[in-house]
Amino acid sequence: MIIEEQDEAPDAELATAIMKRHFRPSLIKTEAWEGYTFADLEIKIKESTDCYGAVLWPSAMVLCHFLDTHQEKYNLVDKNLIEIGAGTGLVTIVCSLLGAKVTSTDLPDVLSNLRYNVSRNTRGRCRYEPQVTELSWGQQLEERFPRASCHYDYIMAADVVYAHPYLDELMETFEHLCSQDTVILWAMRFRLDPENSFVDRFQTRFHLEELYDLPSLRIKLYRAQKKLSQSQSGAAA
Repeated sequence: MIIEEQDEAPDAELATAIMKRHFRPSLIKTEAWEGYTFADLEIKIKESTDCYGAVLWPSAMVLCHFLDTHQEKYNLVDKNLIEIGAGTGLVTIVCSLLGAKVTSTDLPDVLSNLRYNVSRNTRGRCRYEPQVTELSWGQQLEERFPRASCHYDYIMAADVVYAHPYLDELMETFEHLCSQDTVILWAMRFRLDPENSFVDRFQTRFHLEELYDLPSLRIKLYRAQKKLSQSQSGAAA
């Protein structure tokens, strides 16, 4: 029994450190919010219970904790970055506080709350004002995010894979936004089989490296980069 506890300790310790980033206001106020501490600052997030995408899920905290504790290796200062499925905006906010030029995207019905949270927590705090805009996966990608002018150093994604009918469009969006040197940091909570099958499909097109495995939270954090096409591989050789 003691051995089992020792085996579980590394995951439990990391999971506890991540969840400690969250706090609640000590007093009930007119506006409900959830508090988080990243980049040595307090962040206040307003959720919207009438919209699935406007609730903060633990995968976002996992990704933010990783970014905050790995700033030397993943230095976001002056980097061009896009977040897909930004939801309540926590990842966008943390990346902005860490110095990135951020484009924050989600569906139209999420944007109002997303803009509110991003503005509230970044105004006067960041090198660059984050941009919030609509992105419906798989739709008008070249028109709205032309490859010739939209180059991203990083793509951030937290909990974008679950039992929804748009997994093909999500894959198309990843592929469109990625250049050969773009790094994807993607946190995912495993719930049902679609998550596993999407990861298998994803690995046929992207190199995938596991950075965190948190079984107690059922969350994994991945680093990914686009695989070279056959023509590109031949040219590189």
